[in-house]
Amino acid sequence: MSHMGSTDVTGLAEALAPGMVVTDPDILGAYRFDRANDPDAGTPLALVRPTTTEDVQTTVRWCAANGVPIITRGAGTSLSGGSTAVDGAVTLSTEKMRNLTIDTATRTAVAQPGLLNAEVKAAAAENGLWYPPDPSSFEICSIGGNVATNAGGLCCVKYGVTTDYVLGLQVVLADGRAVRLGGKQLKDSAGLPLTKLFVGSEGLLGIVTEVTLRLLPPQAPACTVVGSFSSVRAASEAVLAVTAQIRPAMLEFMDSVSINAVEDMLKMGLDRNAGALLVAQSDAPGPAGEAEVAIIEQAFARCGAGEVFATADPVESEAFTQARRAAIPAVERLGALLLEDVGVPLPALPDLIDGVEAIAAANRVLISVIAHAGDGNTHPLIVHDPSDADETARANAAFGQIMDLAISLGGTITGEHGVGRLKKGWLRDQVGDDVMDLTKLIKSALDPAGLLNPGVLL
Repeated sequence: MSHMGSTDVTGLAEALAPGMVVTDPDILGAYRFDRANDPDAGTPLALVRPTTTEDVQTTVRWCAANGVPIITRGAGTSLSGGSTAVDGAVTLSTEKMRNLTIDTATRTAVAQPGLLNAEVKAAAAENGLWYPPDPSSFEICSIGGNVATNAGGLCCVKYGVTTDYVLGLQVVLADGRAVRLGGKQLKDSAGLPLTKLFVGSEGLLGIVTEVTLRLLPPQAPACTVVGSFSSVRAASEAVLAVTAQIRPAMLEFMDSVSINAVEDMLKMGLDRNAGALLVAQSDAPGPAGEAEVAIIEQAFARCGAGEVFATADPVESEAFTQARRAAIPAVERLGALLLEDVGVPLPALPDLIDGVEAIAAANRVLISVIAHAGDGNTHPLIVHDPSDADETARANAAFGQIMDLAISLGGTITGEHGVGRLKKGWLRDQVGDDVMDLTKLIKSALDPAGLLNPGVLL
């Protein structure tokens, strides 16, 4: 066993199953970064891949006894640096924690955190049920990571985010105790709402080893309405015109940069001349659905859509959903990205989108805006060349200015990706000194030695 840094992990390796603790530098190298590609990523002291809650407890107890920090990692798809490796810290990857049971009587899934979102969806569907939360990365992101960041997605405008589906958790605390919170019952007011406290806590308060998820009956077939607009302002006003009347099952926004990037990648015939595209869906059954589609079509036309197209064909509908999901990887082909995740109350959406356009011009950087527009959550993607120091500095300036803009509009620096390491400099500006004090108080009560996910959020 190699000695990495000053701590020898032999004792940990001996306490766990053979091969569960990895110190091979080539393998550790693959666990340094997540999708945020933080240039300051460290190298893990060791990688631990547990399979049970007991394995996690053993690891946490060893780390606590030796003063070794722990970075908890799911599938490594964090866009805010939440699972970036730290020098001298153990990276605990949940990728081998993959048990799943579906209980149709209570309409729940009990999942270990290493399962992918798509796998839980598929297992639910096989049992005639539906797990709604659908981040764009649903095929590659883990349930544990979804819980850690309270992940959202395309359908949350109508169906809510991860926390709305988490009924229970098993969590290993910083001292190695495992606690069970909540359960399979839909209503439970016993004690403090600790289950909710851990959802969205970004690995700072404990390590989630099992999640009990609420499932729904299957979603009804959806009708998709696509509108193309000459400007992003017109499209953002159309969002307000729709949401003032109904809550669609989906309402997604793409600007011209992302439309063209996706068209380059997928070649599906998107309108390259459009200033913006809106993709909306209604899944209301029968006449109610027809009425919603009519409302969407009329709102789009009233706000100046050049072309409005509706389809009930599931293949066509899925193609447009895929186009929107492909936007981040498509724009990534244009250069390195600084990924924003700012959200505002819906009436402020047009001002946010206009403001981002002004920030792009002022800093002379390309910013592509895509959005879960129906709930006011936008993803401005700042494109830059990391080898160009001046452009990188301008991109970073724009990154901060967009968060400042969202805060000034009464919004948030992160709707669903989490604060992670990349946005923590702006958190105090959003929540204020008292809330930061309260956050630190809770963190120090649950993790007095500060060993869980150091560098995230605080």
